[in-house]
Amino acid sequence: MSFNVGDSVQPVIGGQRMRVVSVEGDTVECQWTNLDQEQTRTFNSSELALYKEDDDFGVC
Repeated sequence: MSFNVGDSVQPVIGGQRMRVVSVEGDTVECQWTNLDQEQTRTFNSSELALYKEDDDFGVC
């Protein structure tokens, strides 16, 4: 799957909502806030899925 800067994503195994900040080929850099601290991590695109909310909660 391909992602674009600004997309909301989460790991395919479930987890926190993250924002895509850069994409280079299959490498996707994501950013999120954890305890008021910005966190950044690089993922392979196969590790991510578009964020989907079920009712009031994301798929975790």
